[in-house]
Amino acid sequence: MKGLENTQSFALKRSLSSPSNSLSENIFKGLLYVATSVSVVTTIGIVVVLLSEAIQFFKEISFVEFFTGTQWTPLIEPKHFGILPLVCGTLLVGVGASLIAVPVGVASALFLSEYVRGSLRTILKSTLEVLAGIPTVVYGYLAITFVTPQLQQFIPNLEVFNALSAAIVVGIMIIPTISSVSQDAFEAVPRELRDAAYGLGGRKHQVAMTVVFPAALSGFVASVILGFSRAIGETMAVTLAAGSTPKLSFNPLQSIQTMTSYIVQVSLGDTPAGTIEYRSIFVVGLTLFSMTLISNLIAQWFSRRFQERYL
Repeated sequence: MKGLENTQSFALKRSLSSPSNSLSENIFKGLLYVATSVSVVTTIGIVVVLLSEAIQFFKEISFVEFFTGTQWTPLIEPKHFGILPLVCGTLLVGVGASLIAVPVGVASALFLSEYVRGSLRTILKSTLEVLAGIPTVVYGYLAITFVTPQLQQFIPNLEVFNALSAAIVVGIMIIPTISSVSQDAFEAVPRELRDAAYGLGGRKHQVAMTVVFPAALSGFVASVILGFSRAIGETMAVTLAAGSTPKLSFNPLQSIQTMTSYIVQVSLGDTPAGTIEYRSIFVVGLTLFSMTLISNLIAQWFSRRFQERYL
């Protein structure tokens, strides 16, 4: 019997070390390398294109005017290229959407990870994730045809295009993102911590809020920042719901313009290529790219800094 095991072990080692397996391993490794390189090369290409056009833009417009100006009118005379109104509108929608999505997303994640089991959990999670598959243009029309008319019943002076409606529909849109990432973080907390808390007499809601949630704090923060990045990068929903009026205002009841909606406006084809107006969309895109990159770096730092490790 022992001799048979030794023979099988020898055959297995020989098979694994055969030239054909080495060739297959190298091919598989090469495919993985190519797949990884595609994303890296794509990102580098995007940055190169944005930077090349931005350099041409800043040869005509000063950095000071661009980053400190309070008027954004590149398509009408007199032309001003102060990006602060677009940044303000983008943050207004992003922060407003996060205020709506974070409580709902975290509550649903805790409910799915701590209170529901079996087929009901699968059904509820699948239903929640359907929100992520709805086209963003549908959310925009939902804001115009349903959300805004409902809000106007309580806010008579609310404009047809406003930041509040945009924030509401974008908040609904990013709920699955926050919920899914938060749920994964909650489920990664060891079962032993829950059992210890129950052994001390804790109730389910106490265990969820005082044990599970603090232990998964880094994952929760990462989900919030990821959802925020998704919100500030949203295009069609805010283009339809928020309007195209760049204002340096934090009033959510007014029409505003975000960076993405401005890019859509100029990209319709009416602006000649090579002009300062055309190059402005690349500078706006580079600014938005930088904001998203900073958000992701903060999320990664926070995850590493406050991540709980269990043996």
